[in-house]
Amino acid sequence: MSSPDNTRLVTTALGAAAAGAALAVAIMKVIDSNKDDPPPRQYLPPIFINDASETQDPGITRRDSEASLLFPHNHEEKMRRRVATRFSIEEENNTPRDSVTVRVPATSANIGPGYDCLGVAVDLWSEVTVERADKFEITGEGEGAEEMPKDESNYLVVGCKAAFETAGKPLPILKYHVVSRIPYARGLGSSSAAIVAGIIAGLVLAGHRLPCWGSEALLQIAAGIEGHPDNAAPAIYGGIQLGIYNGTRWTTERVPCPAGIQMVMFIPDFIGKTSDARGVLKNSITREEAAYNVGRAAFLVHSFCTSNLDNLKWGAQDKMHQPQRGKKLYKYLFPMISAAEDAGACCAYLSGAGPTVMALTSGASGDIFAQREKERTDIHVAKAMMKVAEEHGIEGKLLVTNIVQEGARVIKVVPPFSTGGITYRDNI
Repeated sequence: MSSPDNTRLVTTALGAAAAGAALAVAIMKVIDSNKDDPPPRQYLPPIFINDASETQDPGITRRDSEASLLFPHNHEEKMRRRVATRFSIEEENNTPRDSVTVRVPATSANIGPGYDCLGVAVDLWSEVTVERADKFEITGEGEGAEEMPKDESNYLVVGCKAAFETAGKPLPILKYHVVSRIPYARGLGSSSAAIVAGIIAGLVLAGHRLPCWGSEALLQIAAGIEGHPDNAAPAIYGGIQLGIYNGTRWTTERVPCPAGIQMVMFIPDFIGKTSDARGVLKNSITREEAAYNVGRAAFLVHSFCTSNLDNLKWGAQDKMHQPQRGKKLYKYLFPMISAAEDAGACCAYLSGAGPTVMALTSGASGDIFAQREKERTDIHVAKAMMKVAEEHGIEGKLLVTNIVQEGARVIKVVPPFSTGGITYRDNI
C-alpha cells in the first residue's frame, strides 16, 4: 500500500475514534444526570377525548382544557362516548314488527331483609305473544289464566302501552296471548313478568330501542309502573339483583350467585294480594328494627358475594315485614321457615308479599337427576315444608327449581331480526 493510502487510512481511523469517544462521553453525562430519577410509573393507557363537553362524569380527571382521562372502571362513560363519537348512527333495525313472543322469568323479591330492593330470577317461565289485530283480545292458558284480568287493566297491556308512549307512537289494536307457568298473585312476580314482557313486546312491535348503559331506560319504565325494582330488575336482567333509587333514576347491580343453589318453594293454593300484605305493615319502624335489617341485608349480600352459604340463614332474617305478615296473614310462615332450615336449607323466607315460602338449598351439581340425592338437601327440605303445610291445613304444591341468570328475551318475531348475513339465537 502506498504512503498516501496509509495516511488516509490513519486519518479515517482517528476520526472514527474521536466520534465514538464523543458519543460515549455524551451518553455518560445523560446517565449521570438521570441516575437519581425514579423509574417511570406503569399504568393502563388512558383514553383521551378532545371535546371539552364530554367531561361531565365526576370520575374523569382533566388532563388539560381540551382532553380528559377516562379510567378503566368508567364503563358507562366509555359506552356513552362510543356512541357520541360515531360519525353516523345506524337505524338499528327499527322496522315495526307484526308479532312478537317474549319469554319472561318468575322472580322472588326481598329475600328476607331486602325489602323492595333485592330480588332473584327464578327458573320458571311464562311466554307472551302480542300481535297486531283488528280486535282487542286477551287470552291465556296455564297457571292463573282464569284469574288473569282480560281488559286493559292487565299489566301486560299497561307495559305495552308504556313502550309505545316511549316510542312516541299511538298504541295499535293488539291481541295478547299468555302461556303462564308463573302462579298468579303468589309472591313470584307475576305482575312484574307481565309488565316487563309487555314493555319488550311493545318496543319490538313499535320498532323502537332504548339505551341501557348509564340510563337503564327499560328498568325506569318497569320500576316506574311498579314503584320499586326488586322484581322488575331480575325479570329484565336475570340473576340476583340489588336496586335503589339514586335520586335521579333507578339503578341496579348484579349480586354474585354461588354455585349449586336450588330453590324449594311451597306455593299455597290461595292468592295473596300485595295491597293486603302491605296493609298490615307499620308506617314507621324503630331505630333498633332499622339497624337489625340494615345489618342483615349487608350480611346477606356478603354471603352471596363470598359463597358463604352458612351465613345465609342469618342474612335472611328480617323485622320489617315478615313478622307482621306472619302474624296476621300467614300463620304457617315461621314454622315452615324453621322446618326448612332444620332440614338443611341455607335459608328460607317469604317470597315477595307471599303467600309462597322460598327456601334456598345447596349441593346441586350439573343435572340433579344424574346426581345422588344424598349429596343435596332439596328433598329433605321439601318434605319438611309439606309437613308444616299439612299441620296448618294449607293446601298447595312444592316446586324445586333454580336461580336463572338470564332475564326476559324475545324468542320469536315476525318479520324476523335474522337476515341472510346475521343470524341471531334461535333464528329470531
